[in-house]
Amino acid sequence: MMPVVARTRLGLAAARRGLSHPIVLVPTMGALHEGHRALLRRARDIATPDGSVVVSIFVNPLQFGAGEDLDRYPRTMPADVLACAEEGADLIFAPGQAEMYPRAPLVTVDPGPMGQMLEGESRPGHFAGVLTVVLKLFHLVRPDVAVFGEKDAQQLALIRRMAADLDAGLDITGVATARDPDGLAVSSRNKFLSGPERRTALLLPVALRAGRDAAHAGPAAVLKAAGEVLGVTTDPPLQLDYLALVDPDRFEPAGDELTGPALLLVAARIGTTRLIDNTPLSFAAQDAPPAAAAGTEDRREWHAADH
Repeated sequence: MMPVVARTRLGLAAARRGLSHPIVLVPTMGALHEGHRALLRRARDIATPDGSVVVSIFVNPLQFGAGEDLDRYPRTMPADVLACAEEGADLIFAPGQAEMYPRAPLVTVDPGPMGQMLEGESRPGHFAGVLTVVLKLFHLVRPDVAVFGEKDAQQLALIRRMAADLDAGLDITGVATARDPDGLAVSSRNKFLSGPERRTALLLPVALRAGRDAAHAGPAAVLKAAGEVLGVTTDPPLQLDYLALVDPDRFEPAGDELTGPALLLVAARIGTTRLIDNTPLSFAAQDAPPAAAAGTEDRREWHAADH
């Protein structure tokens, strides 16, 4: 069954009156791929046969900085509607820019310190744009649950914090990163990679696996193992933006004493395409720190300029 497509706020409000609870929202920018389908399937599971799945499709200009790929971001609305239908969505909200932003917003959501590091440092203003549009969607759709992918780990953490701090009144659910058979995280931007560029991009998941496998030896070993993979010479080259090991709740750099869960994150550019990826890992408690750790740098982050 084809979902209802609402292009305006009034159309959304009218369609929403016919939805049954729980209402589960999947915010997207369209160009739906297998990663989005995984979100839709999870949303359908949460909604149960009696509930409703709403998909938003909107390429949000607020989250694109100068020189980023807003103009070339793929728009595939007919295919997106079919994908939503195949995955059991009930309603698609697909507003234009003038409908979503009737006037230039003077008030936006401040992502705070957690939004100024890593992706926030590399893409100034990005998270303010993301949080602003997500909060608008929460107000317009009024879902009971919203579903997001774990590939955008920092974004997911910020959305969870925003929902809690601003009393958004809904649950946030994360879905594990979908990967192609070769291990590359599924992304709308993968289609911009040439064959050689894709082979270089595969260093990202390989590095994350190497770091995760070294977790038994501690945080420094994780970064060393992942960094060695990313330092391999390739043609075309991989331009590392950051490799970081962080606490998954506050995104603060992981020190040598960290025990429990952590996230290893990487961002890099291959040709003109920028990709991100991450993997969760965990550190067991140590009886005593190794002697060599006394002089270890506390800041658990690598940047291309440092290596």
